[in-house]
Amino acid sequence: MFRFILSFFGAIFSWIVTGAVFIALVLGAVFWMYSRDLPSHEQLAQYSPKTISRIYSGEGKLIDEFAEERRIFVPIDEIPQLVKEAFISAEDKNFYHHHGFDPRGMIGAMVQAVQTRGQNVRGASTITQQVMKNFLLSSDRSIQRKVKELILATRLEQSLSKDQILELYLNEIFLGQNSSGVAAAAQTYFNKSLTDLTPHEAATLAAMPQAPSRSMVRDKERITERRNYVLREMWQNGYIDEATYKFESALPLRTVQNGDFPSWRSTMPPRDYFTDEIRRQLSAQFGQDEFFTGGLQIRATVEPDLQRVAAHALQQALEQYDRGRGVWRGTRIRIPEDKLASEQDWRTALAAAQVPRDIEGWSPAVVLALGATDATIGIEGQQGTADIPAKDVQWARKRLSDGKLGPKAKVASDLLDLGDVVLVRQMTDDKTGALIRWTLRQVPEIEGGFMAMDVNTGRVMAMQGGFSYQSSVFNRATQAQRQPGSSFKPFVYAAALDSGFNPATIVVDEPITVNTPQGLWTPKNSTGKYYGPTPMRIGIEQSRNLMTIRIAQDIGMDTVAKYAEKFGVYDHFSQFLANALGSQETTLFKMVAAYAMFANGGERVEPTLVDRVQDRRGRTIYRHDQQQCVTCNQPTLPAGAAPELRTTRERVLDAITAYQVTSMMEGVVKRGSGRGVKLPVPVAGKTGTTNDAKDVWFIGFTSNIVAGCYLGYDTPRSLGDNAYGGTLCVPVFQEFMRQAIKEYGGSAFKVPPGGHFVNVDRFTGAILGPDAKGDNVIAEYFRDGQDLSGIGMVDGGFGRADPATLPLYTSARDGGQAVTTSTGKKKVIPKKADFGTLSSGGLY
Repeated sequence: MFRFILSFFGAIFSWIVTGAVFIALVLGAVFWMYSRDLPSHEQLAQYSPKTISRIYSGEGKLIDEFAEERRIFVPIDEIPQLVKEAFISAEDKNFYHHHGFDPRGMIGAMVQAVQTRGQNVRGASTITQQVMKNFLLSSDRSIQRKVKELILATRLEQSLSKDQILELYLNEIFLGQNSSGVAAAAQTYFNKSLTDLTPHEAATLAAMPQAPSRSMVRDKERITERRNYVLREMWQNGYIDEATYKFESALPLRTVQNGDFPSWRSTMPPRDYFTDEIRRQLSAQFGQDEFFTGGLQIRATVEPDLQRVAAHALQQALEQYDRGRGVWRGTRIRIPEDKLASEQDWRTALAAAQVPRDIEGWSPAVVLALGATDATIGIEGQQGTADIPAKDVQWARKRLSDGKLGPKAKVASDLLDLGDVVLVRQMTDDKTGALIRWTLRQVPEIEGGFMAMDVNTGRVMAMQGGFSYQSSVFNRATQAQRQPGSSFKPFVYAAALDSGFNPATIVVDEPITVNTPQGLWTPKNSTGKYYGPTPMRIGIEQSRNLMTIRIAQDIGMDTVAKYAEKFGVYDHFSQFLANALGSQETTLFKMVAAYAMFANGGERVEPTLVDRVQDRRGRTIYRHDQQQCVTCNQPTLPAGAAPELRTTRERVLDAITAYQVTSMMEGVVKRGSGRGVKLPVPVAGKTGTTNDAKDVWFIGFTSNIVAGCYLGYDTPRSLGDNAYGGTLCVPVFQEFMRQAIKEYGGSAFKVPPGGHFVNVDRFTGAILGPDAKGDNVIAEYFRDGQDLSGIGMVDGGFGRADPATLPLYTSARDGGQAVTTSTGKKKVIPKKADFGTLSSGGLY
């Protein structure tokens, strides 16, 4: 009997062992089969997640960020213990004790599923398994994927530490609202850093992996229940005490999405042309993938205060011109009348309206009612309603359905219809700041660009690429190709000065006719007059077209082309004579950078919007300033001595030539078309008004800052008879520089060695004695050793009459027009010169 029992149990044991061996062999075969083509887990040791690239101002303030996925990478030792404990409690409470998978958790999940008949099924994947699924596997629910997940999780536990695995998980996990990783999610939901999270907020983040698509608004109750479950697990695991659990569980769910906190985006300025241009340039330099996913830390050159001044100055000029035309266009957006009765409805509809909100002082509004004379509006962000009085619309006319302009508005209903979305601004008392009324505004049709930079370093301080970035993202400072007109002439004069000319060289100002394939071209001066033999200085101060053409013809267009390309104004300059007047298109960005080389004495300077770029680990991968500090390693410096910097900048223009051109452009500001510039420091510059006034320009500089502006329609057309660079662009430059010099100052332009001053009659070019005085006397800078006698008269080879018989000027067919200048004086402005069949760039 005993032998029978022993035999029976022996047989059972043999069957169990055999079965176990068989199962082990089967499982081994399965695991071996699935492990053959698994991806390598070792790549996770070099994990580089897609991370936000952030742009900071010079003061270190965050001003913009770009990302494919909103992720802020945080090393594990910088993640608060509270956050780690919340996720471990929610997802894998045995994380620090298992070896990649948790048998107890798997059995518990199975038992729970059986007990509830599948009604309550919880996941049994460990954090390690989730890492493998997120990084190396798909998210499909299959036995094959689960087997692969187990194999890889076991391998990962052998190659990485628990903290390294947790770091991967907490930085990669998707938590909804386009936020990946705990740091980005904390910012998205609570506008907080990880270190500022409370226990119930950390638990809320840990509640999101279960269903990241849930809405904090619509699914608030379910998320709160899951949050409280996480808090209970944290208490039971010993991470928080019972009192904390009860207190935190009783708190309401407060998030950005429910309006309890301001959003992270609201703490930053709205995206503008400056940061978007950084995106364009760095995406081209480093690649778009690296820019949007590389976690770059970018230090921008922008000066936020000056950027606001630049935006306001350009916007004011554009709006004044547009308002002067007296045409009302509005936003062309309407809210249905059935939504106007309920305040909640019209406010919701207004918030969804696609109108620009980045114009300082402007707000969107909707027309709620129209009275006999006034209109009642509801304004975004303002309580109650406001009125638009009749007198606020009487400057404009509405364009009719047939395209013609209607009569001037007398009452609000002449311009506005019920439900119209409009833009408004407060009119306030200058002395008290009290509200007078709300006034209608509109985005102008005319556009333009502005840019300012340091003449020595190339650091771009401010850039405005249009009226409003939210209205149009096209950057007219860097992307718009426009004719620079007469603002190109300084480069022609620089080429001439290097070719043996001097500021007193006499150039004939007489009619010219050029035979071109397109027909005869007869260029004229903007005044329609001819002034005979004239010194070069007067030619640039008064922007004489005929003198510029004769100079270009005399030195050769190949020489002009060489200078235009050397300064970077053009990549390839076409050698047509009309291009000497600025008829070939270029960008404001290139023109401002080229003018900086006059200001700094003729050295090449590369404009930059970025001082430095660092990668995600803080290593500098780009630095603009390549100057070497010669004395920085010395333990002490002599009293009052500054560090000695060694520059390797290329010289593009002789220093004396640069000073001579600068001196002549000072004359433009003092006596020429740039007279509207009134600053307490020396200023030089040049206006530009192209044919038919399709583009108007002014570029000017002090000893340390260069700034430029252009205005024109995106599809070029005439701005009108009274549009000039001196009337439209000079005020923009004046407003900006008036603020800029308060911080950066300015000094007299540096006189280079190798020359001497000689008194010259600026009207005739005659050499005067050292004691000469009078309005006609000007001290010109000549090169040492330059022969001042027998200076010839330049006619460019076109031929001329006997200089002795030339009149002071010859009247052309031009009646002129009386206008009022910015100073209140009356001036006669001639009609536009007729440039024949060939378009040319330069008038003023």
